Amino acid sequence: ILLAMMNRSLSFDALNRAMEETSRLTIMVVFLLIGSTAFALVFRGFDGDIWIETMLTGIPGGALGFLLVVNVVVFILGFFIDFFEIAFIIVPLIVPAAEILGVDLTWLGIVLAVNLQTSFLTPPFGFSLFYLRGVTPSKIPTTSIYRGVIPFIVIQLVVLAAITWMAVPK
Repeated sequence: ILLAMMNRSLSFDALNRAMEETSRLTIMVVFLLIGSTAFALVFRGFDGDIWIETMLTGIPGGALGFLLVVNVVVFILGFFIDFFEIAFIIVPLIVPAAEILGVDLTWLGIVLAVNLQTSFLTPPFGFSLFYLRGVTPSKIPTTSIYRGVIPFIVIQLVVLAAITWMAVPK
């Protein structure tokens, strides 16, 4: 608000638009939280958390195998699901298995954050791609934008592999 006042761009209309957009985003996050909490309660009621924990701790390769599977699942989910949903639904399911396997939860959080950042670039729902589409001239086709982000996705996957390797307990 102070910055808008200093730039003399503060108006009732601008303030109203900002409050409306903030309200929409907040409502979306709250409903996601309510939905994921309801899902978690039902899932735990049917012992789904125990089943997932047993499945994840039984993956060949121990902690490394666990981290690789989690990375692949989160990466694929990032194609279709927003990072909020992934964080609210996946994280509570994988944390107990990570603790059992001795994975440092700080490293797990870093691995997940980098993986979710990569999902911003992956078609068809990469948010960075939507932003880029909005600022590029209309004569540039969307397929060119998709091809243009491939090197950046490769770089992020290499960094993700290095971080995953560092996250494996020694």
